[in-house]
Amino acid sequence: MIPSPDDGACTHERELPSEISTFTTEDNITAMLTQDAPTEVASLAQEAPPTQEALVQVRRASTDVDDPAYERRPGAREIGVGPMPEPWPEDPRLDRELLAFGDHRNVLDKYRYWSVEAIHADLATDRSALHIAIENLEHDLNIGSIVRSGNAFNVGGVHIVGRRRWNKRGAMVTDRYIDIHYHPTPESLAAWTHEHGYILVAVDNPPQSQPLEYAELPEKCLLVFGQESAGISPQLQAVCEQAVRIEQYGSTRSLNVAAAAAIAMHSWMVRHRPAPRSMAS
Repeated sequence: MIPSPDDGACTHERELPSEISTFTTEDNITAMLTQDAPTEVASLAQEAPPTQEALVQVRRASTDVDDPAYERRPGAREIGVGPMPEPWPEDPRLDRELLAFGDHRNVLDKYRYWSVEAIHADLATDRSALHIAIENLEHDLNIGSIVRSGNAFNVGGVHIVGRRRWNKRGAMVTDRYIDIHYHPTPESLAAWTHEHGYILVAVDNPPQSQPLEYAELPEKCLLVFGQESAGISPQLQAVCEQAVRIEQYGSTRSLNVAAAAAIAMHSWMVRHRPAPRSMAS
């Protein structure tokens, strides 16, 4: 659901109730249509009530693959799994529509056929202490990509500072599996961090910044990222208690913000949540 503007303090986006269909609600269809779905799929999505063919098309068009029309490309690799043969397991985590039509989302195999709510709940049991914040002043396309990386590292929360409406295309629907917080101002974000014992760390290259490789990143860290063109605004920089930069060795002054965010998040993981040695090969 696209939230309405909010002039108050931090708000928190909640997941859909389990009884609401993952991919066939009006809000999710609307979200899919805003992501440049093919015209014929958009037409199917608007049928009321939707036919089974419409449900299949909407599901395929709203899954988190890079190209919603991937299945029409000759030789394209099929993503996910097809319908599960009946009888189906009696498992409350399973989504009956996914069981019936197949699961073509970009999720781990353990989550095949699981509902969005079930995946969200399972991830919530093992969230990282790390939180991230993204300044949203110009509807930056990179915000979605940063959110997707946040999901990959299972961050404890994503904070959108500024405008509530943000470009979700790059998130590839991974925003459904994490907690999103909204702050109208930098001061609202700072109030949240003080209340929860977090330290705001700007990822940018102002003169007082430290190299990320040598900086002390606290465990209860909230990494802050700015806009692609202008970086972090002076107002947001002013409430950050630390600033770190990623050293570069070429001619460009800065990295793409989504790339920088992924590097910074991984750097925190190496310090505070390294992969188990049993996973090393």
